[in-house]
Amino acid sequence: MIDFKVLAEKYDTPLYVYDFAHITRQYEELKKAFSGRKSLISYAVKANSNLSVISHLAELGSGADCVSIGEVRRALISGIPKYKIIFSGVGKRDDEIEEALREDILLLNLESEAEMERVEEIAEKIGRQARISIRVNPNIDPKTHPYISTGLHENKFGVDLETAKRMYIRANNSAHLDPVGVHFHIGSQLTELEPIKEAAAIVADLVRSLKAIKIDIRFFDVGGGIGIVYDDEKTIEPYDYAQAIFSVLHGLDVTVVCEPGRFMVGNSGFFLTRVLYEKVNEGKRFIIVDGGMNDLLRPSLYNAYHRVEVLGKSGACSEADLVGPVCESGDFFAKSRMLPATEPGDLVIVHSAGAYGFVMASNYNTRPRPAEVAIVDGKERCIRAKESFEDLIRLEKMCL
Repeated sequence: MIDFKVLAEKYDTPLYVYDFAHITRQYEELKKAFSGRKSLISYAVKANSNLSVISHLAELGSGADCVSIGEVRRALISGIPKYKIIFSGVGKRDDEIEEALREDILLLNLESEAEMERVEEIAEKIGRQARISIRVNPNIDPKTHPYISTGLHENKFGVDLETAKRMYIRANNSAHLDPVGVHFHIGSQLTELEPIKEAAAIVADLVRSLKAIKIDIRFFDVGGGIGIVYDDEKTIEPYDYAQAIFSVLHGLDVTVVCEPGRFMVGNSGFFLTRVLYEKVNEGKRFIIVDGGMNDLLRPSLYNAYHRVEVLGKSGACSEADLVGPVCESGDFFAKSRMLPATEPGDLVIVHSAGAYGFVMASNYNTRPRPAEVAIVDGKERCIRAKESFEDLIRLEKMCL
């Protein structure tokens, strides 16, 4: 049992708290689900890039899926072996590509013909052969929020099947490219199995056609996106997820790569904030807290639901908006939610805040980002200190 009250008093609010035991359980459950074939669980670092989180997963045997060279560096210094690191992302700078090639990571995941040309030129310039995969867009509706849908032709990610075939043939004929993998990822917070299976089947058929012309694809990367419970969602069981993918891979000798992010850390995290006061405008009730959209952006960005708990309070509830101090109408954590009466100083827990919480935080309104605390083997560890005002202005210079 986590003593949120003690943590809030010690580290101040707002505050992020992560239960590392939950992360361990999630990793082991997914690894067990994929144990029937050669597999690599490659954590999507963008979900929560704290060094201690990555290091914990490295100790469990995880790889890392990275979408910037900064994330690649985080993975390396956190103990992820270079042969388990994938560098993805729609737009990679030349210097990022060169650094990734010099680090000799597992592969670069490419998303366009133009990008492949740049990788080939850079690999030739530095005398390397670039191991690559190509992100295929299977044009499958993932049935999720449009902002986190990535597998349709209207999305910016990946290439269509015909373009992918053309890219693989060119790469296979290049002295500086080694096409070893194929990748797809149709979206995030997926709660239906059929779109995943359908996409995997389409990409598996592409791999068969490539193998028929002697292009040896060794890594079958299914992306991530397995949904978690925020409210009352019916989620996908890891075993069923793995079996659906295995079912379309008959005849293919490939290593299945899975890139979970939210699934691994989402429900490990809690965002703590304190009530400042309540106000009522023409019958509309607001609970104003010291955390804001700069600390936890998901409700404002996606209108995302997070369960809200006022610690130690029960009894009669009434409808209220839970809002922060940021000078924006979009600064809220919950709208029209049934919540108990609160008093200044009451502690509010926003659940399921381990993924896309701190990593999206900003200093908007000159607000310092909160501390992060891990619970490891029942003990607290501060894994990131709260920022000070001096931290915020350290890189600025006044032009006098």
